[in-house]
Amino acid sequence: MSLIPRLFGGRRSNVFDPFSLDVWDPFKDFPFPESGRENSALVSTRVDWKETPEAHVFTADIPGLKKEEVKVEIEDDNVLQISGERNVEKGDKNDRWHRVERSSGKFLRRFRLPENAKVDKVKASMENGVLTVTVPKEEVKKSEVKAIEISG
Repeated sequence: MSLIPRLFGGRRSNVFDPFSLDVWDPFKDFPFPESGRENSALVSTRVDWKETPEAHVFTADIPGLKKEEVKVEIEDDNVLQISGERNVEKGDKNDRWHRVERSSGKFLRRFRLPENAKVDKVKASMENGVLTVTVPKEEVKKSEVKAIEISG
């Protein structure tokens, strides 16, 4: 006989499934306000930034949002800003939530772009919850070395 279900106060919905153990929530029956359900996991939206020979490419996973709910902006000619908001799902007062794990709330990510970024040519696209922002690069002019003759 296992002590784990008894220690945590949970019941297994399937005795033969070791992963079906529900962990006891000591705050389950407390009357928290509805806004307390929001969680800020979306605030830490993950963004990948890779540099190719032609551009800087930013890729962000933003599942469940439409392109109209996401803003991509350039500030001060050198800062890329990606922001948006996922609203909390509204339910009927008679609904009883068993779990709220999906994130909601505002998110904002900012990236200082290098000097070789062509900020006037930035393009953004969104497909299947993945935002891709492409910032083309200017060709770096190689500095010319001029030999100076030494007199004397």
